[in-house]
Amino acid sequence: MTLKLLIAGGFGVGKTTMVGSVSEVPPLRTEEALTAASAGVDDLTGVERKTTTTVALDFGRITINPELILYLFGTPGQDRFWFMWDELAIGALGAVVLADTRRLESCFPAVDFFERRGIPFVVGVNCFDDAYRYGTEEVRDAIELDDHVPVLLCDARDRESTKQVLITLIEHVMATKRSLELRLS
Repeated sequence: MTLKLLIAGGFGVGKTTMVGSVSEVPPLRTEEALTAASAGVDDLTGVERKTTTTVALDFGRITINPELILYLFGTPGQDRFWFMWDELAIGALGAVVLADTRRLESCFPAVDFFERRGIPFVVGVNCFDDAYRYGTEEVRDAIELDDHVPVLLCDARDRESTKQVLITLIEHVMATKRSLELRLS
């Protein structure tokens, strides 16, 4: 069995890094250099040192056991590539919305996207070295998330941290499915 999971969020929040930190195979990346043509289009506030951007998707794989494989799809972050999100979401079991507290508003469109489509998600607050460390409840309140949506602090560069976010996502998906089945019975 294969499970498809999305890693989503705004521009520069660490989606490519997260997929790469946990994938057992060299991840497929569709990164291109930021050029002068993107000036005025891409907002580099808070990520001024960023030099590349995902233009289609990132892809990684994790084999849990021979019968269970996770496929990770990282979404592009800029508004102009969001048209791809609908295609990437087809067949997705759940999603991680990565958030950067220096630019928290960049995760709002991803939260809205998954809420509108009824796709279970968790929020991973990527703890950048130079960012203030907010608590998970402060982030939940700022994003106006329902209490049932898990919020975790994480480091997208760290394999163990990323694994914990993915485990929490799978547990949340399973709990959401059980809850739906109970309501329908």
